Amino acid sequence: MTLVLGTGNRHKAQEILAFLTDLPLQIKTLENFPDCPEVIEDGETCQTNAIKKAREIAAWTRHWTLADDTGLDVEALGGRPGVFAARYAGENATYADNCRKLLEDMQGVPADKRTARFLTVMALSDPEGTVEVVEGALEGVITETFYGSQGFGYDPVFFVPELGKTLAEIPLVEKNQISHRAKALQRAKDLLIHRLIPNRSSGRSAAR
Repeated sequence: MTLVLGTGNRHKAQEILAFLTDLPLQIKTLENFPDCPEVIEDGETCQTNAIKKAREIAAWTRHWTLADDTGLDVEALGGRPGVFAARYAGENATYADNCRKLLEDMQGVPADKRTARFLTVMALSDPEGTVEVVEGALEGVITETFYGSQGFGYDPVFFVPELGKTLAEIPLVEKNQISHRAKALQRAKDLLIHRLIPNRSSGRSAAR
């Protein structure tokens, strides 16, 4: 059974592949489908975007597709950047650009008001457009500068109190145990086992 990862972000794909590597699935990324049309992420919520990506890519590739969308809600900024986290500093912003803009917008905010929440929504779609959705969240604090060189996105400025580190200061194997994406992925993995792997679920596959 083939599963397509509906993301063009290589860092996300790397995290997802590492998490699902033990499943007996042929996992492909969008690099395997260079002619696949780009999905416009114009939804107002992470769930809307994840569902749209999963459905459109599954319909085009004719394979089951797992797609995600992640938002960052910062309390002091009224929930921004939210669903626009990936393009907070502009359409062509780099990870560093987005982090710098966030830190600039947070200048002067005291430590006890710098709370934030990552939310990842994952949607699994069959080629006919039937979708199931799961999510995972991680609470944290926005730092005042960059810490760590691992990870991607806002990882260098997202401090996890129970770890005493930012997400960029921990290796991928540890991040894949506690992160918002890891929590969503564990739930998505359960869906994959139930839907696509007959001998590891009820003995029947829901794939069509």
